[in-house]
This record gives sequence, C-alpha cells and structure tokens, in this order.
Amino acid sequence: MDSKPTETSLPLNAPELYINRDLSLLAFNKRVLAQARNEAVPLLERLNYLCISCSNLDEFFEVRVASIIEMASIDPNTISADGTTPSEQLAKIAIYAHELVDKQYQVLNDILIPTLAEHNIRFIRRKDWTKAQHQWLTTYFNEELLPILTPVGLDSAHPFPRILNKSLNFIISLTGKDAFGRNSGRAILQAPRGLPRVVQLPAEATSSGPHDFVFLSSIIHEFINDLFSGMNVTGCYQFRVTRNSDFFVDDDAIDDLLLAVQGELAMRNYGDEVRLEIDANCPDDTVNFLLERFHLTRDRLFLVNGPVNLNRIQEVNDCLDRPDLKFPPFKPSIPSCFGKDKDMFAAIRKNDVLLHHPFESFAPVVEFLRQASADPDVLVIKQTLYRTGADSPIVAALIKAARAGKVVTVVIELRARFDEKANIDLAAKLQEAAVHVVYGVVGYKTHAKMCLVLRREDKQLRNYVHLGTGNYHPRTAQIYTDYGLFSCDKELGEDVRRVFAQLTSLGKVTKLNKLLQSPFTLHKGLVEKIDRESQHAKNGKPAKIIIQVNAVVEEQLIKALYRASQAGVEIKLIVRGICCLRPGIPGVSDNIEVRAVIGRFLEHARLYVFANDGHQEVYASSADLMSRNMFKRVEVCFPIESKKLAARILHDLNLYLQDNSQVWFLQPDGTYRQHQLHDNETSVQAQALLLNELQA
Repeated sequence: MDSKPTETSLPLNAPELYINRDLSLLAFNKRVLAQARNEAVPLLERLNYLCISCSNLDEFFEVRVASIIEMASIDPNTISADGTTPSEQLAKIAIYAHELVDKQYQVLNDILIPTLAEHNIRFIRRKDWTKAQHQWLTTYFNEELLPILTPVGLDSAHPFPRILNKSLNFIISLTGKDAFGRNSGRAILQAPRGLPRVVQLPAEATSSGPHDFVFLSSIIHEFINDLFSGMNVTGCYQFRVTRNSDFFVDDDAIDDLLLAVQGELAMRNYGDEVRLEIDANCPDDTVNFLLERFHLTRDRLFLVNGPVNLNRIQEVNDCLDRPDLKFPPFKPSIPSCFGKDKDMFAAIRKNDVLLHHPFESFAPVVEFLRQASADPDVLVIKQTLYRTGADSPIVAALIKAARAGKVVTVVIELRARFDEKANIDLAAKLQEAAVHVVYGVVGYKTHAKMCLVLRREDKQLRNYVHLGTGNYHPRTAQIYTDYGLFSCDKELGEDVRRVFAQLTSLGKVTKLNKLLQSPFTLHKGLVEKIDRESQHAKNGKPAKIIIQVNAVVEEQLIKALYRASQAGVEIKLIVRGICCLRPGIPGVSDNIEVRAVIGRFLEHARLYVFANDGHQEVYASSADLMSRNMFKRVEVCFPIESKKLAARILHDLNLYLQDNSQVWFLQPDGTYRQHQLHDNETSVQAQALLLNELQA
C-alpha cells in the first residue's frame, strides 16, 4: 500500500465517498449467506448460516426498513450521507433484498436440501410420502394440529384478522356453502407459534430414515380440507407479514420508563406492515388481495419457493445428533491465575488479566461475581446488564450477594432491542431479592459493559473492575468474539465508580482519569487520536491505526480517517458488518484497507490501536463507530495499559490481518471481494489459529 499522500479536489463530505449503511448491511448478510455455500464449512453449520441470514433479514426489515419508511413519511427530502432520499434508499433496498432472498432459496433448494439428502437427512415432500408416512401424519394432524387450529372464514361477521408479526399463515380459497349457507370464498388460518415448523418422522412408525422431516406447512396443505367440512378447498397458500418492531418511547413525556417500555412492547407484534412473503404459487388475485389488506406495494412483496419462515428450519439442528456435520466441540481455556479454588482478587491484585472469548472461558467472569457474593470483605457490587440469558449465573450471584447483605446495584437497559421482555422480567427478579435496580438515563441506552466490586482490605477500600466489549451473557460468550479486562488499577476503578454514579444518581459530568466515555468524551477522544496520527505522518514519523469494530458509520470519524489517509497514515480496518467508508479512493482513502472476517464465531470485539510515534495506545470498548454509540448511548472505552496484554491484542489483530481464508475485502465501489487462495499460498484462518492457541 502506498503511504504517500495524494492530492484531490474532492471534498470529504462528497456523497460519492460514502456507502449507504443499509446496502452495506445487506452486503453483510450476503457474506453470511456465502458461508452456506462454502463446502469447507460442516453441512449443518451451512444450514445454520442460511437461517442466520434469514433472521438477520427479518430484523433488517423490522427495524431499518421500517425506520426509512417512517422517514419517507415525515421528511421525504432528507438526504443521507451517500446523497440519497428515503424513497431512493427504499428502491435500492428492494432490488438488493429481492436478490438476496432469491439466493437464499436457491441455496436451500439447489444446494443444501440435495446435499443433506446425500447424508441421509431428508425433507420429504407431500408427493413423496409413503403410505406409512401418510398414515402417521394423518394421526399427527388429527391429534396434534386439528384441535388447536382455528381457521377464520372472511365475511362481514369475520373481518380479516390481525396477523401477528412474522407468524406463519395460510390464505385458503373455497367453493361451496357451509351449514349456514355462507361462503365468502376465502379463509385465513394462523399457525400458532408454539407449533414446530419442522416435524421429525419417527423411524419405527413410518419406516423412514432416522433423520426424515416434514415441514409443518406441508402437513397443513395436505389436510386443509379437514378444516372445512363439506366445502371444497381450491387453493391454500402460505404467507407471512413482517412488521415495524422498533418502538418509540417519548423521552420527554416519560414518568416511568418501565411502564413506557411495557406499553410499547405490547404493541410490537402489531406494528405497521413493511414486508409480505407469499408462496410463489399463489395466484395474482390472491396476491393482490393480501397486498391491499396490508397496504403494501409490490416492491415489498416477496414470492418465495419454499417455507416462508425459512429461519425456522434451524430447528432441525436441535433434532440431530450428527457431530460429523457440525463444528468440532472445543473446550475454552482458563488462565492459570484463575485456576480451580484460586482467589481471584489476589490474582487481579498481582496483574491485570485479559480474557478473549470464546477461545477463553467466560467462567472466570461468573466466578468473579460468585467469589464477590460470598466474600465477607466485599461491601458493594455494581453491574450493568444489557443482554443476559434466562437463569443466568451472573444474576444468581448478584441475588446471592444482595441476600448476604451486600449493597448490590444493577443498571438494566430495558430497551435492548428484542430483549426488552427478558430484561423487564430480570428487573423484577432482582428487585424481589432487594437488589437496587435502575434503568440508566432516559434518552441514552446504557450499553457499557462494566462490573465494579468494592472490597475492604487492610483498613482501606479497593475497587476491582471487569470491563468488556460484549454482554454478560454466558451463551453468547461461546459464539461471539469479545475481550474482557480484570483490573484493580486505582484510577480505572475510580473512573468506573464515577460512571456508575452518573447512571444511578444526578450530577455534572466529572472528569475521568483513563476511560473515554460516550456521550461525553469518546467521540472527541477518538477524533483527536486519529488527528494525532495524521500530524505524526505529516512530520515524517511512523503513523498507523488499526481498528476492529462491528460497524463504521459516523461521518465525523470517517472524515478523520480520510484526513489521516491523506496525510499518509497506514489504516487497517477490520469491520464485521456495516462500513460506510469507501477505501481505495485516489487522494482520499488510498491508505485505508477494509476487511471483513466471517468464520465460526461472530466477530464482536471493538479495538482501537494508535501507533502514537512509538508510544502505542491500545483501547477496547463497548462502542462501534456509529452515531448512536457516540452520542445516544452510555459507552466506555478502556485502555489496555499492560504491555504484555497490549502485545497480546496486537498479536490477535495481526492474525486477522494475515487471514487469507475467511476474509473479504471492501472495494471502492462498495462491493466485497472474497480472497481466493493461490496454489502456493498457505491457508491462514485467524479464528482457527486462536482456537488452537487458547483452547484448553
């Protein structure tokens, strides 16, 4: 890469320098889907990647498309950084999304289903049912489905029902008259969410293979006549509606945030319609009928060749004991200083400790809180919770500590998208145990990952902290790559205490010693550090920036990176998802390389490295380079001051920069190119190497 600055007349706010964030997000889902085609990936994991790309697309429509539709209604002339209006963005999204959906079903029908069949995992079509299978499925329908299915005939007394967000539904065409002489010609059947979408055939009762499955939709199609006695079903077609699931809470009008979130949560399943999926065989008159009912235009219609709820095929993985078709299991390691029965506080007093999940176990984080809850010298525990699992051992430790008489304060973010209900239940559970629960600051999501333990030692008080880039969720810690730092550094501990004071009380912004914090100092601090690298480069000094994040969107930070590139700074960005910055633009971003790594684990860590003329700085953070993280959330960015731990993070980053097997490079035109190994090139997989280095 040429590090010499290049002249350009292009202003840094020129729309052609920015990639649309939503098209970039669709490009991420395309990379995920590519894993479903990758023959080097175990077969059932490929099926899992297909389902992930589908669930990601659901959320994309529920949140991003819904918000653009609202913007088109409120301010149709607003212009995004890439120079497009909301309606122009929706038109481009429609093209890209339809292409993605077509590829999803192509992968399912033409690649995965045939390949699964080669491994004796079969999805049996209705036309291929044997007599024994049909007999068993008849009994299954009569005993398990018929009693709970409730079709609604459409007439003046039975208006079109409210359709639950993302639920499986059928529209049925009918002829004939019922016992009351009625026939509107159409009926709607909603499949209850509790029903499995894939039914496994029992080998002993059907003479099937041990891994034969039938889609729920196929069963309902086969026996739909049984729901309309004496009438003739002339057509039965699946459909699914995706709705706006991003709720609005008026920060200026809130008296009780919990009640406000509960009220909005009740309406989530019935927000405005944003997408309609229908069986591709559905006739035009029925398609038009549904479009009219849901007030949708054809650009938001998806005619699909397969189950409309494609992501529910993931249920198959839970039914199969086929380790030969899954990623090999691994056992994450635990640092020796945190070995069995060891005093974690003594270990942390000796040195800061860094954990890299999932290669290293999340267990020490749980054990840290367990020891704190049982330690008579621990007086106070403070914790932020954004997402955590049901029956979390973290929560159990906090409850135990409160019941032991310790002062326990938990900051729960109620508005963690799609985890609101779980967090409301969690808050109630903690409050029952006398934990002091607060909901952060109205108008600002608490996204920081912090734990503070105050302990009395030798007639003095000492703060122990854990700071992380990911959530306090033991399950996601097994599949997301994240870092966590344990420290009892006095200034760092005081910083964390001050941030908790902001979240639980009132007061002016206090100066922090080492932490950068949004919405106050993080954005400004990052811009200053990037600009400092620019100045070093202009002065002929070595200058380099390495950033690993989930998203790069915020315009001022992108402009700072462009300025740094123009000054000759070498910039390496490892961006899992959205990237609005265009690399490789002559005179603007010649010195910026953007890569994305898609592997077994979801890349989730946020790291910032600045060469700083030989005085290198390494930071880890809960924040991505997005406006919401910089200005509308409470985030922390913490330094890795131990030279040993900083060197370890640099080692990990260098592995990602050497990866040539799971890496995609962002091109100046906004597309991604997957690196293809040359004949004489040795394969390097960063995640595999880290797994080999760190697992037990």
